[in-house]
Amino acid sequence: MQVFYDKISFSLYINSIKNTKQTIGFAPTMGALHAGHISLYKEARKDNDIVISSIFVNPTQFNNLEDLEKYPRTIEEDLKKLEASNLVDAVYVPKVEDIYPNGMQSKHYNFGGIENEMEGAARPGHFDGVGTVVEELFLQVKPNNAYFGEKDFQQLKIIKKLVEILNLNIKIHGVKIFREDTGLAMSSRNMRLSEDEKQASTLIYKTLHQVNDWTKNLSVSKIKEKVENIFNQGEMVLEYFMIADEETLKEVDFLSENKNYRAFIVVNVGKVRLIDNMRLE
Repeated sequence: MQVFYDKISFSLYINSIKNTKQTIGFAPTMGALHAGHISLYKEARKDNDIVISSIFVNPTQFNNLEDLEKYPRTIEEDLKKLEASNLVDAVYVPKVEDIYPNGMQSKHYNFGGIENEMEGAARPGHFDGVGTVVEELFLQVKPNNAYFGEKDFQQLKIIKKLVEILNLNIKIHGVKIFREDTGLAMSSRNMRLSEDEKQASTLIYKTLHQVNDWTKNLSVSKIKEKVENIFNQGEMVLEYFMIADEETLKEVDFLSENKNYRAFIVVNVGKVRLIDNMRLE
């Protein structure tokens, strides 16, 4: 596994791959890697000659400076995990100036409105930051296929839209949420949870399962009320819960049979913000 710490040497490597017509599978990360990230590279390995990872904590997608400062940075451990997986051929660890040569500013995108829903409403400008870094990484990595987890389902939709807007010849693959044995969605933020908080957080997944059952005989408004009651106690604070159309990501008041819906939830456990979702059957 080769590791590149600058844009120039990495570009030479990518050009050598492209000259031999080999296909590239790519999954960008912000580090603090876990088994969920490794599942992306397992998928990439199936379809591509070369699999590439990147590790870059992107400053422009953080609305909260404290959140950026506290984001775990574990580069040595991350590289060991990628090496041990035996799935990744190369890792790109760019410097800020490799991604933002003209200063650290986000571009502005029109993602057709999906950028204003849920996380976009909670974190203004967040998806401009995501779009900016992913666009630059796509231009440098030149992948044939790129892989993103469904835990960040809205981000997955944004990136599919980004590829469409930029007319890039890249196929975007969504990869199923990878969960701990307890059902807790794997996340780099889980590292900041105490053992008690981790155990308490399993309520999020259990609640999503209940929501799936409730859709058979309860109204959307009644389901929202029940979810709010579940999290109206203890240390866990519900930031938002909604059921949305998978295509538009707009919150819905009722469910019809010919559309796909997904339940989205954000819960603050102590000082850690956890997100999860589940497609409703």
